[in-house]
Amino acid sequence: MPRQALLLLPVLFLAGCATARPVIYPNATSQLAGKPAQEAAVQACIQQADSADLSRGGGDVARSTAGGAVMGSVGGAAAGAVYGNVGRGVGAGAAAGAATGLVRGLFRGNQPSPVYMSYVNRCLADKGYEVVGWQ
Repeated sequence: MPRQALLLLPVLFLAGCATARPVIYPNATSQLAGKPAQEAAVQACIQQADSADLSRGGGDVARSTAGGAVMGSVGGAAAGAVYGNVGRGVGAGAAAGAATGLVRGLFRGNQPSPVYMSYVNRCLADKGYEVVGWQ
Protein backbone atom coordinates (compact mmCIF):
# COMPACT_ATOMS: atom_id res chain seq x y z
CA MET A 1 0.00 0.00 0.00
CA PRO A 2 2.77 2.58 0.72
CA ARG A 3 4.13 2.06 -2.81
CA GLN A 4 0.78 3.04 -4.28
CA ALA A 5 0.75 6.16 -2.15
CA LEU A 6 4.20 7.10 -3.47
CA LEU A 7 2.94 6.77 -7.04
CA LEU A 8 0.26 9.38 -6.33
CA LEU A 9 2.73 12.02 -5.12
CA PRO A 10 3.76 13.23 -8.61
CA VAL A 11 0.11 13.52 -9.60
CA LEU A 12 -0.65 15.59 -6.49
CA PHE A 13 2.31 17.87 -7.10
CA LEU A 14 1.39 18.38 -10.76
CA ALA A 15 -2.20 19.15 -9.82
CA GLY A 16 -0.94 21.66 -7.27
CA CYS A 17 1.37 23.31 -9.79
CA ALA A 18 -1.33 23.93 -12.37
CA THR A 19 -1.99 27.64 -12.13
CA ALA A 20 -5.27 29.32 -12.85
CA ARG A 21 -5.55 31.47 -15.95
CA PRO A 22 -7.94 34.26 -16.88
CA VAL A 23 -11.10 33.41 -18.79
CA ILE A 24 -11.81 35.95 -21.51
CA TYR A 25 -15.35 37.07 -22.35
CA PRO A 26 -16.03 36.76 -26.10
CA ASN A 27 -16.39 40.47 -26.81
CA ALA A 28 -15.68 42.19 -30.13
CA THR A 29 -11.93 42.44 -29.41
CA SER A 30 -11.49 38.76 -28.60
CA GLN A 31 -13.65 37.61 -31.51
CA LEU A 32 -11.83 39.85 -33.97
CA ALA A 33 -8.37 38.87 -32.68
CA GLY A 34 -9.02 35.12 -32.59
CA LYS A 35 -7.88 32.47 -30.14
CA PRO A 36 -4.10 32.55 -30.90
CA ALA A 37 -3.89 36.33 -30.45
CA GLN A 38 -6.01 36.13 -27.31
CA GLU A 39 -3.70 33.48 -25.81
CA ALA A 40 -0.67 35.58 -26.74
CA ALA A 41 -2.20 38.60 -24.96
CA VAL A 42 -2.90 36.52 -21.85
CA GLN A 43 0.65 35.17 -21.84
CA ALA A 44 2.12 38.65 -22.35
CA CYS A 45 0.12 40.02 -19.40
CA ILE A 46 1.15 37.08 -17.20
CA GLN A 47 4.80 37.66 -18.10
CA GLN A 48 4.38 41.37 -17.37
CA ALA A 49 2.95 40.55 -13.92
CA ASP A 50 5.83 38.14 -13.29
CA SER A 51 8.33 40.82 -14.32
CA ALA A 52 6.73 43.22 -11.81
CA ASP A 53 7.70 40.75 -9.04
CA LEU A 54 4.09 40.23 -7.99
CA SER A 55 3.46 37.22 -5.80
CA ARG A 56 1.40 34.47 -7.37
CA GLY A 57 0.42 33.35 -3.87
CA GLY A 58 2.59 30.22 -3.73
CA GLY A 59 3.17 30.65 0.01
CA ASP A 60 -0.33 29.33 0.62
CA VAL A 61 0.88 25.71 0.37
CA ALA A 62 3.57 26.19 3.00
CA ARG A 63 1.17 28.10 5.25
CA SER A 64 -1.47 25.37 4.92
CA THR A 65 1.08 22.64 5.68
CA ALA A 66 2.36 24.44 8.77
CA GLY A 67 -1.15 25.18 9.97
CA GLY A 68 -2.11 21.54 9.52
CA ALA A 69 0.92 20.43 11.53
CA VAL A 70 0.03 22.75 14.41
CA MET A 71 -3.62 21.66 14.46
CA GLY A 72 -2.58 18.01 14.19
CA SER A 73 -0.18 18.44 17.11
CA VAL A 74 -2.94 19.81 19.31
CA GLY A 75 -5.30 16.98 18.38
CA GLY A 76 -2.53 14.43 18.77
CA ALA A 77 -1.63 15.74 22.21
CA ALA A 78 -5.24 15.37 23.32
CA ALA A 79 -5.46 11.85 21.94
CA GLY A 80 -2.07 10.98 23.46
CA ALA A 81 -3.19 12.23 26.86
CA VAL A 82 -6.24 9.99 26.72
CA TYR A 83 -4.25 6.93 25.59
CA GLY A 84 -1.23 7.51 27.85
CA ASN A 85 1.53 8.73 25.50
CA VAL A 86 1.38 12.47 24.85
CA GLY A 87 4.70 12.67 22.97
CA ARG A 88 3.73 9.97 20.52
CA GLY A 89 0.32 11.54 20.04
CA VAL A 90 1.85 14.93 19.27
CA GLY A 91 4.22 13.40 16.69
CA ALA A 92 1.52 11.36 14.99
CA GLY A 93 -0.91 14.26 15.02
CA ALA A 94 1.66 16.67 13.58
CA ALA A 95 2.53 14.27 10.76
CA ALA A 96 -1.12 13.64 9.90
CA GLY A 97 -1.98 17.34 10.13
CA ALA A 98 0.96 18.35 7.95
CA ALA A 99 0.02 15.80 5.30
CA THR A 100 -3.58 16.99 5.32
CA GLY A 101 -2.49 20.64 5.16
CA LEU A 102 -0.10 19.90 2.28
CA VAL A 103 -2.75 18.21 0.16
CA ARG A 104 -5.31 20.93 0.94
CA GLY A 105 -2.74 23.62 0.11
CA LEU A 106 -1.80 21.95 -3.17
CA PHE A 107 -5.35 21.96 -4.41
CA ARG A 108 -6.17 25.45 -3.13
CA GLY A 109 -2.72 26.93 -3.80
CA ASN A 110 -3.17 27.15 -7.57
CA GLN A 111 -5.20 30.37 -7.31
CA PRO A 112 -2.96 33.43 -7.76
CA SER A 113 -3.02 36.25 -5.23
CA PRO A 114 -5.73 38.91 -5.68
CA VAL A 115 -3.14 41.57 -6.55
CA TYR A 116 -1.61 39.34 -9.23
CA MET A 117 -5.02 38.61 -10.76
CA SER A 118 -5.97 42.30 -10.69
CA TYR A 119 -2.73 43.22 -12.44
CA VAL A 120 -3.30 40.68 -15.22
CA ASN A 121 -6.98 41.68 -15.50
CA ARG A 122 -6.01 45.35 -15.86
CA CYS A 123 -3.36 44.54 -18.46
CA LEU A 124 -5.89 42.59 -20.51
CA ALA A 125 -8.51 45.32 -20.14
CA ASP A 126 -5.98 47.83 -21.50
CA LYS A 127 -5.73 45.57 -24.58
CA GLY A 128 -9.52 45.49 -24.96
CA TYR A 129 -10.20 42.07 -23.41
CA GLU A 130 -12.77 41.45 -20.68
CA VAL A 131 -11.87 38.93 -17.96
CA VAL A 132 -14.89 37.13 -16.49
CA GLY A 133 -12.92 35.10 -13.95
CA TRP A 134 -10.01 32.73 -13.40
CA GLN A 135 -9.90 28.95 -13.62
